[in-house]
Amino acid sequence: MSRKTHDLFSAAWVVFLKELMDGLRDRRTLARLLIPAVLMGPLMLTALSGLIASFQEQAAKREIMVEGIDHAPTLRNFLERQTYTIQAPPADYEKLLRSSKLTQPVLVVPKTFEEELLNGEQPVVEIVSDSANQRANAGVRNLERVVRGFGMERASLQLALRGMPADQLVPVRSEERDLANPQARVAQLTGMVPMFIIMAVLYGALTAALDSTAGERERGSLEPLMMNPVSPMSTVMGKWGAVALLGMAVALLSDLSFIPAQLMLQSDSLQAMFSFGPREVVAFLLLQLPLAASMGALLMAIAIRSKTFKEAQASSTLVIMVISMAPMVTLFNPGAEAPWYLWMPGLAQNTLMTHMLKGELPTLWQFAQPVIVGLVLTVVCLLDVARSMRTAVAR
Repeated sequence: MSRKTHDLFSAAWVVFLKELMDGLRDRRTLARLLIPAVLMGPLMLTALSGLIASFQEQAAKREIMVEGIDHAPTLRNFLERQTYTIQAPPADYEKLLRSSKLTQPVLVVPKTFEEELLNGEQPVVEIVSDSANQRANAGVRNLERVVRGFGMERASLQLALRGMPADQLVPVRSEERDLANPQARVAQLTGMVPMFIIMAVLYGALTAALDSTAGERERGSLEPLMMNPVSPMSTVMGKWGAVALLGMAVALLSDLSFIPAQLMLQSDSLQAMFSFGPREVVAFLLLQLPLAASMGALLMAIAIRSKTFKEAQASSTLVIMVISMAPMVTLFNPGAEAPWYLWMPGLAQNTLMTHMLKGELPTLWQFAQPVIVGLVLTVVCLLDVARSMRTAVAR
């Protein structure tokens, strides 16, 4: 290593330690960053498991609300044979469904139900729900299956009375075969985990990146720092190293928080399928390294052009918004993943972490693509920050 290179890294190391100590000294800001990053994801996952557990508990009770069941003794007999408990709905069930105070759909039976059945007609029953009431709407498919099962039984009996086999009623049968493994199925519910970790990286680096550039410029300490006999690149590398390290530290804590969060899952099925251990923590951390490096450098490049800390915050909002909305691309393109996904910061990490949650290990080339993008973006942004700092001092 040449003398010049040695001096470059030595100076960068000194600046790195100074910026790291400054970042850790502001404990109030660190607390505001750590608490949401560490707690928000596990709390959302726990809330989701509670919602799933409530759906499972409601399905296990096998309770059905039926209005007018006294008009349909044959339907009552069928439901009781299927071990369902029949309950009468409240008088104002429509109002309660709209206000989400009633969490079950209601089956409404007309007064002419039995008469129409005896005459060979098709009585119409109503399944009353509210699509905005998620808990009630979740039970609609079950009611549809029950009504369809009753209709199939009646048709089978009619065919049997005429000496025809019941198989004539259903000439073709279908059987569903799901190719997704349990981890892939649960990943549809836990797809928010990568997003929370990505946001932890961004917010972990955000304050340090703005304070070490726009913050120092506003306080008037940037110009004296640049007057030292140290190359601007050494100063920039030291500041960037502290920013990236803080971003990774918050991301690591966010990763680790999902391990104890598994113990709080209320849904037994979700708890059995969701597996997040040391292997996932290490893999997620490796995927976040290029994101923390590139986003720290990008935020610094944006902030160095701002005269005040508040102006830098407003400018960095666009970066945060773009990265946070990048995973939404998959919602508008529900087909196969496009190759360019892995070349877009944020979206690449979200895609690969989702694969990890499904139990699919990314290939070396898939892992290398976001690394290449992160490396190029980091170098370009650091060179730009160094040039901007030289320009600021020259003025």
